[in-house]
Amino acid sequence: QVQLVESGGGLVQAGGSLRLSCTASGLTVSDYVMGWFRQSPGKEREFVATISMSGSTAYYAESVLGRCTISRDNVWNTVDLQMIGLRPEETAVSYCAADRPPLYSNTYYTNEENEYGYWGQGTQVTVSS
Repeated sequence: QVQLVESGGGLVQAGGSLRLSCTASGLTVSDYVMGWFRQSPGKEREFVATISMSGSTAYYAESVLGRCTISRDNVWNTVDLQMIGLRPEETAVSYCAADRPPLYSNTYYTNEENEYGYWGQGTQVTVSS
């Protein structure tokens, strides 16, 4: 019933840009902290970005700070990740995830993978050197 569907992945040259989108159904994103994670071949899944329920607060992995922007549209029930200056080592499957905290907060967010209960199937991002 709950679905998170990522789109916007593809092949990009090093230094290029992509905008990933996550469309949710079966849940209302305004009730959830949302996050983006990625997993490169042979590596553990890693945190990329998170955004609070209201969209007022965002937090990024140090490795992507300044090169990624997470945003949400609670009307259209979507979450986006804009990426610039992509690097070949960032070739990965990118995942959208949703976490529902016990209490509403305008500012709460989490980078803890285990906190997220819902995950999309992922979209492939390939960065060529």
